[in-house]
Amino acid sequence: MTSDPTASLHSVPVLSLVGVERVYRSEAGPLRIFADLSLDLAQGEIVGLVGPSGSGKSSLLHIAGLLERPGSGRVVIQGTDIGSATERERTMLRRDAIGFVYQFHHLLPEFNAEDNVALPQMIAGVGQRAARARAAELLDRLGLAGRRRHRPSQLSGGEQQRVAIARALANRPALVLADEPTGNLDPETSGRVFGALREAARAEGAAALVATHNFVLAGEMDRVLTLQNGLLMPWHNPVVGHAVT
Repeated sequence: MTSDPTASLHSVPVLSLVGVERVYRSEAGPLRIFADLSLDLAQGEIVGLVGPSGSGKSSLLHIAGLLERPGSGRVVIQGTDIGSATERERTMLRRDAIGFVYQFHHLLPEFNAEDNVALPQMIAGVGQRAARARAAELLDRLGLAGRRRHRPSQLSGGEQQRVAIARALANRPALVLADEPTGNLDPETSGRVFGALREAARAEGAAALVATHNFVLAGEMDRVLTLQNGLLMPWHNPVVGHAVT
């Protein structure tokens, strides 16, 4: 990996995708999902990603989250080009610099809310007392102070997803990637959960890229991009009738 030691984290994008390509191989031949795709996310910025099913939103998030490698192009996180990173270095970056929120919360059912938020920190080497203090702080910020000792089965869907948000922020990531984080929730709960995600990410100073089909929530983000036919462009919001860039 290469980085510029003189670069300020406040002036360098948290995430830069430069000329990224994603091609799937099939019996019918190569299928290009997108090519020459570029994107910058600034610190504290909440960016929406919309587009039809199958347009490549999840693939884009996986590349940004170092879960997949692009066919070509560069992935740069906090000024560091990931192209030459080993698998171990990629794993450490995912653990320390990136938080993930999925459509399904994937909480560990045998552990309570505080445990689920503390465990990623302890895996990263944080002591148990500090990890639990951080978990309690995040759960309190997300309105779950009274639910810390509850297991996932004792929580509502919205509460489970807020625990998942707390878990994603536990290791103080610079970048949060969310793939349909409110997809399984009713509209009212979706609004509360998205609001919690947005405010918590901003409070932590993290950049967030949020894939969603919910145009109402998309309209509440700092800017929104649409991925369609392999192109990434400003989104025309049908709810308010103008482009959100």
